[in-house]
Amino acid sequence: MSDTLEELQEAIRNFDEEEAEAKTRQALEEGIEPQEAITAATDVLRETGQKFENGELFLFDLVSAGDAMNASREILEEAIKQQGDERESEGKVVLGTVEGDIHNIGKKILGALLAANGYEVFDLGVEVPAEEFVEKCKEVDADAIGASALLTTTKEKQRELVEVFEEEGLRDDVIMMVGGAPCTEEWKDEIGADLYGQTAFDAVHKIQDFEKADSGA
Repeated sequence: MSDTLEELQEAIRNFDEEEAEAKTRQALEEGIEPQEAITAATDVLRETGQKFENGELFLFDLVSAGDAMNASREILEEAIKQQGDERESEGKVVLGTVEGDIHNIGKKILGALLAANGYEVFDLGVEVPAEEFVEKCKEVDADAIGASALLTTTKEKQRELVEVFEEEGLRDDVIMMVGGAPCTEEWKDEIGADLYGQTAFDAVHKIQDFEKADSGA
């Protein structure tokens, strides 16, 4: 691995978004392939996620590393598009917190962990109406949708989301995943979603297992 990529990894370990951006641009100027740089960046986040899961790091550390990695990833994905190529990925996942809900941390962690495991992530942010999920799903040809709700009063929007995807004829084309404090396996079954993630780590493992089962692997 080049010195620049090692410095990029160190910037992510230090939660330094500006340095991560600078080292990413330097890597591209040196002729390093964007996909190689993405792999280097995501390896660090996977390492950080494992340390968090083992209790060696705090939630703040994981979120901050994810922000630094995302700063690098955005530059690299743009470089890939400019080359006319497509990023190698395990699949495309659209994430969002449902309409009426502004909670963001759990969703950000999930997005970072999915990216670290090779998925292309499109985070719509918070207070996302069902129609926006649909539009983005069509735009990027998503493989999965992740809808978060942290309030009992907003989890009903997850049911509406599943219904809208059925109305649009997209339900059978995507994996639909729900999560958040008021959600359970029973709630997932009730509304007709595919997966429920109790934690961000649980959600990543389940989407990987679901895809393997679906492919017959």
